[in-house]
Amino acid sequence: MNLEHYMDGAHVPSVSGETFTALAPATNEPYLTVAAGDAADVAAAVSAARKAFTDGPWPRMTGEERAAVLRAIAAAIESRDDLLATHECRDTGLPITQARGQSRRAAHNFRFFADLITTLGEDVYRVAGSQLNYVVRKPIGVAGLITPWNTPFMLETWKLAPALAAGCPVVLKPAEWSPLSASLLPEIMEEAGLPPGVFNLVHGIGEEAGAALVAHPDVPVISFTGETGTGRIIMRSAADHLKTLSMELGGKSPLVVFDDADLDRALDAAIFGVFSLNGERCTASSRVLVQDTVYDSFVARLAQRAARIRVGSPEDPATELGALIHPDHYDRVLDYVRVGVEEGARLAVGGSRPASLPHGNFLEATVFADVTPGMRIFQEEIFGPVVCVSPFSTETEAVELANATRYGLAAYLWTGDLRRAHRMAQAIEAGMVWINSQNVRDLRTPFGGVKASGLGREGGRHSIEVFTEPHVVHVATDDLPIPRFGLV
Repeated sequence: MNLEHYMDGAHVPSVSGETFTALAPATNEPYLTVAAGDAADVAAAVSAARKAFTDGPWPRMTGEERAAVLRAIAAAIESRDDLLATHECRDTGLPITQARGQSRRAAHNFRFFADLITTLGEDVYRVAGSQLNYVVRKPIGVAGLITPWNTPFMLETWKLAPALAAGCPVVLKPAEWSPLSASLLPEIMEEAGLPPGVFNLVHGIGEEAGAALVAHPDVPVISFTGETGTGRIIMRSAADHLKTLSMELGGKSPLVVFDDADLDRALDAAIFGVFSLNGERCTASSRVLVQDTVYDSFVARLAQRAARIRVGSPEDPATELGALIHPDHYDRVLDYVRVGVEEGARLAVGGSRPASLPHGNFLEATVFADVTPGMRIFQEEIFGPVVCVSPFSTETEAVELANATRYGLAAYLWTGDLRRAHRMAQAIEAGMVWINSQNVRDLRTPFGGVKASGLGREGGRHSIEVFTEPHVVHVATDDLPIPRFGLV
């Protein structure tokens, strides 16, 4: 199967003719040949998008008109639900049951932003009864969208929907390790009636196609989800043109369990939070901090449950933990397992390839106990089915441990003490905190982190603000006094 770029309503190969190969995570066998974009391909895609912005109808359509197209996109996605799930399963190694959930969420993203753009209010201010100031939000221009490999289609739509709702033509650069599901977007957009040039797709390696998109002077906004080191490179490049940036980066999120919590539910949340989506999720609760009075029993139960997690073929509905995305990433995760053992953490369960799965990127659900803050596995994002468990004694110590990394994306608190929950929620350095809950989020709320976990926020109106700029109009409703210079 061959994948090409998509620009100005047409599928096209790379200008250079170069391609790259994508691997199936469950077998590591090549199954896709993909056009490898570079600066020339990005320039062509940006040119098409720029023309759609300056000359096309999309930025000048009303919110209601754009919303109708977004709802048609949602319907087109839903009509391909099974195909999308199959693509995601094969392309990423995600269990098929979890891949199905991602495709449904993708359609919801478009419907949500269709509703939002038709109901979004604009600010109006009266100034001393003699002037009216009103603020309108105008599309900022061509939007560059760079998306990750872990839940590709859903996260592509998370950026596409608000950018299109705001009136921006887009250039999407999908992750090279999971390019398959994005190949359905051109026919979805055409079926929904999106004008040519509004949606453009360039495949390629991040260091080439992604870097060219960030550096292009006609792309005033970049929305990126990915690794913190890449985010720093993007910031340096984007500074040359003072671009608007929205970046959701890495995480090492704590899940804090006090002895007065509902321990059964906390255990369920801890297991789901790090082992769902193969552990390849930015908000994974990869550090579990447990009060010392219940620590030993909680670790024992966590290890026991992890040992029973079903690792297997991503296509099997019974599978709970599938194959990691790529052999390079698999080796990286295994290296962290080795480092954890060398640093003295106690490997409570897992850490090896299941004997029944000799091929592909499979790893048992892995639990490290007695992990201390100085260990690399406590500090660094592993992005796999590996959880680190540490004890604490007091609330103060729990806050110190929770904040003891460079990241600050998410945090989870489990306690029966409501006052403590509010104190902790304020004290923990994280963009998002869940109390007695797993990772369930309303799309209206801001999504993002602090410290090394990102820059800016997306979600609801915050997403629209990323892709628009405020335009303020001041209208005199009475004769305002004007200082008169130059009179004798």
